[in-house]
Amino acid sequence: MGTVALLGWISVALLFGLCLSADPYANFELEYSYITASPLGVPQQVIAVNGKFPGPVINVTTNYNVVVNVKNKLDEDLLITWSGIQMRRVSWQDGVLGTNCPIPANWNWTYKFQVKDQIGSFFYFPSLNMQRASGGFGPFVIMNRDIIAIPFNTPDGDIVISIGDWYTRNHTALRNALDNGQELGMPDGVLINGKGPYRYNTTLVLDGIEYETINVDPGKTYRVRVHNVGVSTCLNFRIQNHNLLLVETEGYYTSQQNYSSLDIHVGQSYTFLVTMDQNASSDYYIVASARMVNESLWQRVTGVAVLHYSNSKGKVAGPLPDPPNDFYDKSYSMNQAMSIRQNGTASGARPNPQGSFHYGSINVTDVYVLQNLPPTMINGKLRAAYNGISFVNPSTPIRLADVYNVKGGYKLDFPNKPLDRPLIRDTSIINASYKGFIEIILQNNDTIVQSFHLAGYSFFVVGMGFGEWSENNRGSYNKWDAISRSTVQVFAGGWTAVYVSLDNVGVWNLRTDNLDRWYLGQETYMRIINPEDTANKTEFPVPDNALFCGALSHMQKPQKTSSSGVVHASSKLHFILFLVYFIVLPLVR
Repeated sequence: MGTVALLGWISVALLFGLCLSADPYANFELEYSYITASPLGVPQQVIAVNGKFPGPVINVTTNYNVVVNVKNKLDEDLLITWSGIQMRRVSWQDGVLGTNCPIPANWNWTYKFQVKDQIGSFFYFPSLNMQRASGGFGPFVIMNRDIIAIPFNTPDGDIVISIGDWYTRNHTALRNALDNGQELGMPDGVLINGKGPYRYNTTLVLDGIEYETINVDPGKTYRVRVHNVGVSTCLNFRIQNHNLLLVETEGYYTSQQNYSSLDIHVGQSYTFLVTMDQNASSDYYIVASARMVNESLWQRVTGVAVLHYSNSKGKVAGPLPDPPNDFYDKSYSMNQAMSIRQNGTASGARPNPQGSFHYGSINVTDVYVLQNLPPTMINGKLRAAYNGISFVNPSTPIRLADVYNVKGGYKLDFPNKPLDRPLIRDTSIINASYKGFIEIILQNNDTIVQSFHLAGYSFFVVGMGFGEWSENNRGSYNKWDAISRSTVQVFAGGWTAVYVSLDNVGVWNLRTDNLDRWYLGQETYMRIINPEDTANKTEFPVPDNALFCGALSHMQKPQKTSSSGVVHASSKLHFILFLVYFIVLPLVR
């Protein structure tokens, strides 16, 4: 075979090898900056992503390699985290202070991770210093591969809705209030997709506020993805006269059930199928109203958008659809939460059924009871805690300290149950066992409902109740079809129990998603290390673009002014073909 022909075959082989040997790449640029907006009629500084508030949708497919270059144009440090997405083997990419050094102002940093065997509705947001209270969030959607069927007919369209309580003070003012020992108080409103309420009431809603309109066609069915990206308030979501058929939450298909409304807690994501089966005599209300509070006092804390049929004959008017009437039924919301079950017959990201994991028959190896109390003063500062420890973030991220042998940055002595001792501030984390199967009891002795989140994992929500948890409560656990998710509510004066299979090596954040309590120290980490891993099979090594801080600051190289440095498969191919045809061939001719 001639040299030219041989080189031609080599180039073709390289072409097919590069195209077929790896999963596709999806590349995104997210620039964080401040803009002025008036979502509640008051001009204020908000955090925009690519000039937009909220940020753009990141839309990928199962198994894609995701590359996100984040440019920090803020005047303070920044980290981006990915709510609910399981960072398999790469806690380095989780975007919280225990795993990453922050991205300084005017720097950029590139996140690289694979959405391996994942589907569903998620969102991204800035994790530092209450920044999410000023924006910076956006949806993250992982679609099924075509070869894996979804457990419902293909929807006619996709609608993403972000809801959340909102203050007209920005995040710096809110954290200053917390630093001064003050509670945040009642929010100023609720936003839907970054916009204020439709003027359904001339007393409660100012004139001239921009509101969100969702345009639909009659007779069609839409997949509606709803995320509570707010600060601390549970919101009841409902669409006037329309059923919400729940089909997925945070990466897992649910048993399909109709709800007239659903309580969505801070940090939670749900996907519904909504059929436009009403007449179009007028538009319809979309409502997100405050729950677990004095709802008569919080009436103005209501988000209202408009569902507009393409053949609508007029604007929506009249009273909003009622929230749940459960004043005398305090268990209503809890029973609703426990009615959400896993769809054990549906395929997820893989062809095997999700229900094939029989979690209820696995022996529990460790039990952790995490108790939280109302914030209290420590050395003149307001603090929140788990098990009496208000977490202090280390100056050197935990896993970096491990790799580079930095001693004394944290302690592996987090108590597995509440201790009878005064509240302290400390950098104490959980030394968890790789391949363990653990039970976590979340005991909320605070006065507000809270959301609990575990990064890097989904857990099975096996039980909820009011009062103090005891071992007798295990008899009420759902050990057959409990929903698997990453964020769960814990009612005030109550408990929630979850099971977690610890198969993802790394250091993973365990926290409340209520921004005020999180900022005040109600978090810790689980350190999960495979002692037999000597070839980076269960955890990827430190990324080559890692940022260094704390005791490792001297290792940080100056910021490169070039782009992310990520090379696509197609870019590699073009480079190889360039070498073959313009450098190698002329040499052999």
